[in-house]
Amino acid sequence: MDCETSETKENNLPSDFVPPPTPLLKRIGYGTGVSVYHLDRSPHNHTIRSPWALKKVNRQHEASQFQDRLVSEAKILQELKHPNIVGFRGFSKTDDGRQVLAMEVCNESLGNLIEESAENGETRFQPDKILTVIAGIAKGLQYLHEEKELLHGDIKSHNVLIKGNFEEIKLCDFGVSLPLRTASVEDYVGTGAWSAPETLDEGPLTDRADIFSLGLMIWEMLTLRTPNVDVSESVSFSDSFDSINIGQHYGETPELPGDLTSDYNLVVDIYQWCTQQLYTRRPTARDILDKLREAGIPLNMSPPQITL
Repeated sequence: MDCETSETKENNLPSDFVPPPTPLLKRIGYGTGVSVYHLDRSPHNHTIRSPWALKKVNRQHEASQFQDRLVSEAKILQELKHPNIVGFRGFSKTDDGRQVLAMEVCNESLGNLIEESAENGETRFQPDKILTVIAGIAKGLQYLHEEKELLHGDIKSHNVLIKGNFEEIKLCDFGVSLPLRTASVEDYVGTGAWSAPETLDEGPLTDRADIFSLGLMIWEMLTLRTPNVDVSESVSFSDSFDSINIGQHYGETPELPGDLTSDYNLVVDIYQWCTQQLYTRRPTARDILDKLREAGIPLNMSPPQITL
């Protein structure tokens, strides 16, 4: 099969790999309209090659906006080089014409870890784990906002990938990302339960929208629940905001649990700062990193990405 189609050439995206048929792959994740699969690559020239994650548009959505989003995500991801952003590996098509984005593989999403913790009867993440996630995401957002002038546009736990025992924290899913200089609130897609109040109203659209979403992700780790959605215990974490779609609390700042101990004080301070209703009162990603440094939290960079 020749993967170098005219459409792929027009997109200026690498297309030098042949995606295996879906039945041969193990699904490791999913999102609205897409699924993610694990690909173990064969050795090349007697060298072991790193595995990839393949994101494919589901068959029922192959002629929809999700194809366009995947192309957009591939174009954006190809230009991003940062230890706290998932690495781009390639872009191609299946035999039946569906787009495939290849990325570095990570262990699990933060959303899955939150769901597993809830199912195991835990009440919240430990403060050191939460601060590690905050630091990793803030570093990724500082790069996006300041160097690339991009709004991620869909910060939530299922779009954060974890390697090992929180050794590496990486942002993923850039399908609805927007240029900060030119985009308006009408262009914003996001996910309602994590959206900042101004994105649900008349704007403006700024980098502080991502910061509010980060704050709600902190709340997720403190409660093991989906923010701003009232659901029964029988509804799972991962589908509560999709299937129930209760929007009356979107954009709110949810209350924190009343039993947090003093070792969560820094986490609470950052949460309250990030989720200010007035966007001008929220910190930048740089501000969050400065606060962590002042508190003595280590901000060592993650190991460099493997580009095999």
